[in-house]
Amino acid sequence: MPVVQAFLNLSTAFGLSASAGLNAYIPLLVIALTDRLSDGLIDLQGPWAWLSSWWTIGVMAVLLVVEILADKIPAVDTVNDVVQTVVRPAAGAILFAATTRTIQLHPVVAAICGVIIAGGVHAVKAGGRPVVTATTGGTANPIVSTIEDIISTVVSIISVVAPYLVLAVLVILASLLIWWIVRRRSRRSA
Repeated sequence: MPVVQAFLNLSTAFGLSASAGLNAYIPLLVIALTDRLSDGLIDLQGPWAWLSSWWTIGVMAVLLVVEILADKIPAVDTVNDVVQTVVRPAAGAILFAATTRTIQLHPVVAAICGVIIAGGVHAVKAGGRPVVTATTGGTANPIVSTIEDIISTVVSIISVVAPYLVLAVLVILASLLIWWIVRRRSRRSA
């Protein structure tokens, strides 16, 4: 397998896992429907083939509706975030492992990567939501939640259709992080 294809598969896995940190069911539905309806964009094989069964797609669609509604209501969204503390990292693990199968990444390593990425995004989201609720009296919760759902959908679709864009964003973010670290260290030494 060419190195470029391996990086694109990793980009897809990173993008989908990050999306799962915002909403577990959107990226799962994106890959399930893409596998079911497209010709080769995503090919869920072996232990991941169940994701694209119509029963699984139906259950995920119902869970997505429940999560979208629960995430729009102050206080209920906090309870939902507690429940999703397990679900979102698990979805990230599934997504990372399912989309890196073709590059022979060990499934345990892939699952750990997915848990870390989705869990990190979820931690930021869950940590910020009580602040939004407290500062706006809950009036901004539906707006913030809708923006999160849109971001999760767009990133999931881009991760599947144009993973090179995810790769470009990852390179830019890594460059900015390195620049920030170097700048902080130079300020400390000065």
